[in-house]
Amino acid sequence: MSKTLFRKFLQRGVTRGRLGVVYADGSADTFGQSAEGFPEIVLRLTDDRVPRDVVLDPRLGAAEAYMDGRLVIEEGDVMGLVTLLRANNAWDRGGDLPKPRLSRRLFRKVTGAAEKVNDAVRSKNNVAHHYDIGNDFYALMLDDEHWQYSCAYWPSDDMTLAEAQRAKLAHIAAKLMLRDGDTVLDIGCGWGGMAIYLAQNYSVKVTGITLSEEQHQLARERVEKAGVADNVSIELVDYRDFAAAGRKFDRIVSVGMFEHVGQPQFEEFFRCCANLLTDDGTMLVHTIGRMGSPGSTDAFTRKYIFPGGYIPALSETVAASEKSRLIATDVETLRLHYGKTLRCWYANCIANREQILALYDERFYRMWLFYLAGAATVFEFGGMCNYQIQFARNRHALPITRGYMGEEEERLLG
Repeated sequence: MSKTLFRKFLQRGVTRGRLGVVYADGSADTFGQSAEGFPEIVLRLTDDRVPRDVVLDPRLGAAEAYMDGRLVIEEGDVMGLVTLLRANNAWDRGGDLPKPRLSRRLFRKVTGAAEKVNDAVRSKNNVAHHYDIGNDFYALMLDDEHWQYSCAYWPSDDMTLAEAQRAKLAHIAAKLMLRDGDTVLDIGCGWGGMAIYLAQNYSVKVTGITLSEEQHQLARERVEKAGVADNVSIELVDYRDFAAAGRKFDRIVSVGMFEHVGQPQFEEFFRCCANLLTDDGTMLVHTIGRMGSPGSTDAFTRKYIFPGGYIPALSETVAASEKSRLIATDVETLRLHYGKTLRCWYANCIANREQILALYDERFYRMWLFYLAGAATVFEFGGMCNYQIQFARNRHALPITRGYMGEEEERLLG
């Protein structure tokens, strides 16, 4: 029965490009037709449980089978496999839209309930799950100049990853409209790349905060090495503690952190940020987002990658900020930039396979490749994007036209 359902699943899911499957009993199927731009992949399933696992939960089932060596890619690679499946079912494929099925709405409510709690203790544990796996590992994947583990910005296709990450930093800095003497809070500062960049290019004081102990240690070392320790401090603290202590900043920047807040904490996050800002303060939030309506996190991501994480829709993000009287002064949607970034990280992991296996095992390596492939293709074909949302507490805090952003970005990159 599971094999029959598996075949039907792939018959519907693969029409362009070709997917060959060799089953554990030696039988084989081919799905789809050759098409320009679509990969051709051949899989071998080593046991009879794989079709059942995939039918029950396609992402988690395929991921665990691949991680365990029960789903073997004989021709092509995991990026090609996920690209084939996602490209055949693009989120923005057009056509008429049916009403959402009741079963899907109920499923989202049930799975969403598991994501509802992300208090300070759980936040730290969830951050450690992903970011404390080892700085040596991230050094093999990220750009070696800025250590940016977030979407880069690609004004042109011929840029290196490091150049695109520098362009991202400039793009965000220009939106902050920094002034001499400003105090800046970087919420979720990672390894200090943004804080260092701002201190190197402006006469400002930056405080970076993180919940990752490994990030905290290395970020402080990188600040010292960059020679900006007089203007940058890195602290291991929750943003809620800063708000409770009555701290104030002229500017707040938060890149790639809002995805870890959790939907029930959205209003608290924005209330804390509003209270952390001075009355004429400005904030820039850069986050992964959903292009459609609110949803839920898939089981593979919840279990292995970002426990407690939730990708917000623009609607629920802005709705939460409105309750703290934060004015959304500018919103930009980055549609394809993260797909390019993730493919660079994937290529780095392929190139550094032996070094990664020296740190971890084959199962971890396959898990990480599956994660990067799934993430890259969801930005290329799925319903994910990045939002950069600029907020102000006062309508007079910023120029009323956008020209200042481009002028400052050009100065920084020139």
